[in-house]
Amino acid sequence: MASSLSQLLFLIFFTSQIFSSFSQPTILPNTALIFPVTKDASTLQYTTQIQMGSPGVLSKLVLDLNGPFLWADCSSSSSHKPIRSGSLKCLLANSCTLNPQNTLTKLTKPGHLAEQIMTVDYVNSHNSNPISTAQNVLFSCAPTVLLQGLASGANGMLGLGRSKISLPSQLSHTFGTRRKFSICLSDSDGVMLSGDVTSDIHKSLMFTPLVSRSTSDDYYINVKSVKVNNKRLALGTKSIDTKISTVVPYTTLDTTTYGIFVKAFVAAATHTNMTRVVAPATTTFGVCFSSQKLYSVHNTPASVEAPKIELVLQSEMVKWRIDGRNSMVRISDEVVCLGILDGGLSDKREIVIGDLICMLIM
Repeated sequence: MASSLSQLLFLIFFTSQIFSSFSQPTILPNTALIFPVTKDASTLQYTTQIQMGSPGVLSKLVLDLNGPFLWADCSSSSSHKPIRSGSLKCLLANSCTLNPQNTLTKLTKPGHLAEQIMTVDYVNSHNSNPISTAQNVLFSCAPTVLLQGLASGANGMLGLGRSKISLPSQLSHTFGTRRKFSICLSDSDGVMLSGDVTSDIHKSLMFTPLVSRSTSDDYYINVKSVKVNNKRLALGTKSIDTKISTVVPYTTLDTTTYGIFVKAFVAAATHTNMTRVVAPATTTFGVCFSSQKLYSVHNTPASVEAPKIELVLQSEMVKWRIDGRNSMVRISDEVVCLGILDGGLSDKREIVIGDLICMLIM
């Protein structure tokens, strides 16, 4: 589904790190590196293609927003160079032996640190889509078994996390660009931009800061409260830990929060004459409705009428508005389901924002 989410943009900033073991950066001021993003219809995973090696070979990678580094299957590669144990590059990565994880299956296997040439497209105020080369991009060579569960043809995962060897961190050093990136997620063609992203669209956006967690390097935002049709839920907390993810297809709430939310959502839906039905046994959804009279005249996901959900961020003036286009999943011509799931028991309030809600806002 394409997103109608509102003007909320997350620009991911990185704390400064010094890559003393590398050559001086190639300065490309006011430049954004461009990576195409597509959605795999079968797995709902977002992927990009990067040209790696010499000669260059396109490598399809699944985007992992919180992944610490790029990992790929090297079994068919002859151009990558293993990093010598004890080198400064191993020090930068904290180890020469990395443990790449398939964050979809949760399988982790030992891998070794390697480097390879990467060819990237970029755009700035002077040029449109020229090509440049990043030498010595660090990544982890992973065993083939880790590819299980990834989109068809994928050769690994592209980590965009906070670590010193995540791809945005390395490209920032190589090209002298700012340490930030933004992602447009869509059912059709999307894009990831890394570096100095400037656009008139920024003037119409609302921003919320990322927050750090001492126990995690994942990307979090603060959610002060949750509303359904303008009514605040009584969650009994001043804030909710809210993680952004590109590998979770649907947003999840901890069991306690989910129960309170579903009760309010169903009540609001009933008030608008939505008819609840039994969730199909073949799905993981817990709350479903008849689609009769639920869609407007256009009969598209964008036109679904459903209770409005709002995540109140740093103040009442900054809200993440989620309409039916981003909260409901059409299962069949007769049934639509709430695309927000029970994430399990937790000793604290937790939200994980999944792909359906993330689309077009990062």
